Amino acid sequence: MAIRLAIVGCGGMGHRHLRGLAELRAAGISALELVAACDPVEANAASLAGHAEAAFGTRPAVAAGLGDLHDHGVQAIDITSTPRTHHLLAVEALQRGLHVLIEKPLALTVAACRRIGDAAAESPAILSVAENYRRDPMCRLAKALLDSGVIGAPRLVVQHGVGGGDRMAISMWRHRREHGGILLDVGVHFADVLEYLLGRIDTAYAVTRLHEPVRRNPAAGAGGGAAVDPANAYAQWQRATPAAFAATAKDALYGTLTFASGAVGNIIQDHAGHGAGLGGRAVFGSAGSMTLPGDRSGGKITVHYDGGERLEGDALLERVPEFRLDANTAALFGAERLGRYDHPFPVTDAKLLAVEYAELADAIQGGAAPEIGAEQGMRAVASYYALLESAASGVPVRVPDVLDGRVDACQRALNDSLEVTI
Repeated sequence: MAIRLAIVGCGGMGHRHLRGLAELRAAGISALELVAACDPVEANAASLAGHAEAAFGTRPAVAAGLGDLHDHGVQAIDITSTPRTHHLLAVEALQRGLHVLIEKPLALTVAACRRIGDAAAESPAILSVAENYRRDPMCRLAKALLDSGVIGAPRLVVQHGVGGGDRMAISMWRHRREHGGILLDVGVHFADVLEYLLGRIDTAYAVTRLHEPVRRNPAAGAGGGAAVDPANAYAQWQRATPAAFAATAKDALYGTLTFASGAVGNIIQDHAGHGAGLGGRAVFGSAGSMTLPGDRSGGKITVHYDGGERLEGDALLERVPEFRLDANTAALFGAERLGRYDHPFPVTDAKLLAVEYAELADAIQGGAAPEIGAEQGMRAVASYYALLESAASGVPVRVPDVLDGRVDACQRALNDSLEVTI
């Protein structure tokens, strides 16, 4: 019998997740049935319900809050709201015995993450964090290659991204301090992927900047220009956003990480870069180096050795003969072993969201723990806050000190507004 699901938060991310459900249906993996669209803004919930009806032939109920879901027999919820509400919704759902899939970041601060973790520990329900970067088939292959020793012992990882100028990054809230800001929203992806590939992050040092105090939205108004919307899911909200607005959250970070393994990381996350953009992830080891493609791009991994030798794409599969994607990912991407893939970004995005849904259903039906639960979800938040806390204090910061609340200066105002403490 299908698991009865509600999407909670019906803005752009909720509409993206709906496409993930459609990908599940198309792949013949239909363990979830969408029965409710939940959002305090009725127009958002109605929009998602209308898209669901077009995709599935039945219209889910429209609800304003979790208390309205009981009458619809909801068993699991997918939290796709803005991060400020994550801890409130997740804690309430877990206390009601509802299974939870929750978008990253797990919560806006480490203290709020801990609230969710405590609720999950006391609930029989499943909690799974929807972190899609590590679930990319190319990231899975990179992990297998690193574990096989294809470049020897990892010594350095470089994570660089520069671009964006003064344009709005999808939504206005991503540029506001009270919502955590763009550095946290994007940075938890990187913290999770780097820990997935190289193990636990120990310490962090960084400086941050607010380069662009005014952000511009080219899609504003009915006659606005093209939306900055790679997932094709946010245009209706971008048109309702002002053409220019004050940005209060830092938009650039330049930092250094150390890992428990002894490896070192260099991270540049600059969302205000002008001119030529820069982006990439590479790992340098004792026997070679590995250049990874852009996240969710399907591009080839390339391994370089001294003397100019290089391997890429399908040739790398020969180095990891036991490598297999899990059954759900293989069904969605068309093969158990992939050296690359080629889909438009919205399709890839939907397929990876479908993987998250399929894993949730498997965990509910089979009892296995999801890959990313409260602990790793909180570690991703704490690891990135270690960089932000270092920037605030001017000294290196240990991740364990952020996890236990001994270092929290740049989270205090958020914690006060959220009314949470560790």
